[in-house]
Amino acid sequence: MSKAEQRAQMINGTGFIAALDQSGGSTPKALALYGVEASDYSSEEEMFGEIQKMRARIILADDFTKDKVIGAILFERTLGEEIEGRKVADYLWSVKGIVPFLKIDKGLEEQANGVQMMKPIPGLAETLAKADGVFGTKERSVIHEANADGIAAVVAQQFDVAREVTDAGMVPIVEPEVNIHSETKAEAEDILKAEILKNLDQLAEGQEVMLKLTIPTQANLYDALADHPRVLRVVALSGGYSTEEACDLLGRNGKMIASFSRALTEGLSKQQSDAEFNAALGANIDKIFKASV
Repeated sequence: MSKAEQRAQMINGTGFIAALDQSGGSTPKALALYGVEASDYSSEEEMFGEIQKMRARIILADDFTKDKVIGAILFERTLGEEIEGRKVADYLWSVKGIVPFLKIDKGLEEQANGVQMMKPIPGLAETLAKADGVFGTKERSVIHEANADGIAAVVAQQFDVAREVTDAGMVPIVEPEVNIHSETKAEAEDILKAEILKNLDQLAEGQEVMLKLTIPTQANLYDALADHPRVLRVVALSGGYSTEEACDLLGRNGKMIASFSRALTEGLSKQQSDAEFNAALGANIDKIFKASV
């Protein structure tokens, strides 16, 4: 694995990052949308088995290539899984030419000060040390209101984790999501931008991050973040928008590319034939790719 090649792909690659990191809490919902009901599995082990089959089907699809998908975010458990006899992260890079990332957060705290901070991440150093073949990480918090103290705390926590990731030789994707249903979304985004800029300016030489942000109410609001010397790329989350709406909004932001989860898998079903599945996924990939470039 060449970190330099992967870094170049993250900076210059044409396409988007697939978010395939559904974890414990979001897995049942993701499976239900895919046509796998809770009655179809009887244990957590079987549930994760079903989501792995879904991920493998996406990764193996004809249109899931580096021509349009430059990176993919994986759930920690996925690192131990295999596709065609290779560990998933190795398969993504060695066979598909897609840069692997790892979701490292352990979920969210209860809401306070209008935000949800990340829960503690025990054993992070060990997790990073054994994440073979993984280029970077992703860690998510959520902002619900334009509360300056809450947003400052979220961003400070994100950058504390980011430093630990960069110290381990990896590139963190900092993800302070703004709730798309927030009544103060635009105001929250203005505060968030200022806090991120402040924290970026405090990074040391050689420390680089990526940013994963909700598509802003004001188009191109985050251009200054994309241009910052410590930022490799700014990517957008779909945040609950439909594929159509997410792509339409993203297309108005010239310096953001997609990192969609729900919008990527919309309309996919376990019951589809491989031809139907590949056609539906291919259509989503095309839409997201066009919106990203």
